[in-house]
Amino acid sequence: MIKLTHVSKQYPRKGLALDDVSFEVGKGEFVFLTGHSGSGKSTTMRLIHMAEQPTSGEVRVTGYSSAAVSDRDIWKVRRRVGYVFQDFRLLPGRSALDNVAFALEVTGSPPKEIVPRAQRLLTQVGLLPRAGADVSDLSGGEQQRVAIARALANDPYLLLADEPTGNLDERATRGIMDLFWEINAKGMAVLMATHDLELVRSFSQAAVIELDQGKLVYDSRKG
Repeated sequence: MIKLTHVSKQYPRKGLALDDVSFEVGKGEFVFLTGHSGSGKSTTMRLIHMAEQPTSGEVRVTGYSSAAVSDRDIWKVRRRVGYVFQDFRLLPGRSALDNVAFALEVTGSPPKEIVPRAQRLLTQVGLLPRAGADVSDLSGGEQQRVAIARALANDPYLLLADEPTGNLDERATRGIMDLFWEINAKGMAVLMATHDLELVRSFSQAAVIELDQGKLVYDSRKG
C-alpha cells in the first residue's frame, strides 16, 4: 500500500524535515506514526498523499510512484486514499449529510446515488440521526465522524489520519479510535499520525513507527 525508500525532504527555509526515511505499510495494517512536534510526521503524511514531492528517494502509494506521477495520476492516488485531519475541515453552514454528499459529488458519483450513499456512510460512522444537523451544532467527536465518513466516500484502499484526536476529549477519542479499528477490521489499511503516546500504548496491537528530528528511529515490526 505504502512504501517509502530513502526519502528525504528539504525545505528552503526550514531545512531538512525528513532524512533518509524508509518504511512500508501493507494491506490491512494499522500503523501509528509517532514522534514529537517537528519530528516529520505531517511532512510524511503530505508526501504519502502526494501533496508534496520528496527531495530525494521514492514514495510509492497504491502502485503509484512519486518519481513518475503526473498531475492526472495524483488525483487517481487521492481517490484511493482517504484523509482525516485534526481540524475536521468541514464545509461551514452545511449539514453533516451535505458535507458527505459534496465529497461524492466532486468525485463524480451518479446524482441519484449521492444521498443514499451519504446516508450509508453516516450510518457506518454512527451519525445518521444527526444527518440534518448543521456541522457547527455537532460536538468535536461528531464533526470528526462526519470527516471520516467523507474520507470513506471513494471506498479508499488506505486511510490516512493526521492527529485525528488532537482536538477531542478522552471519551470522543475512544469513540473515534474504536471507529478506526472497525474500519481497519474490514480490511482497510490505516496510518495514523499522533504524538499521544498514551493513546498508542492503549492500542498495543497496532504497529508503531517513530520519527525523531526527521529520522526513523523505531519500527516495532523490526524488533
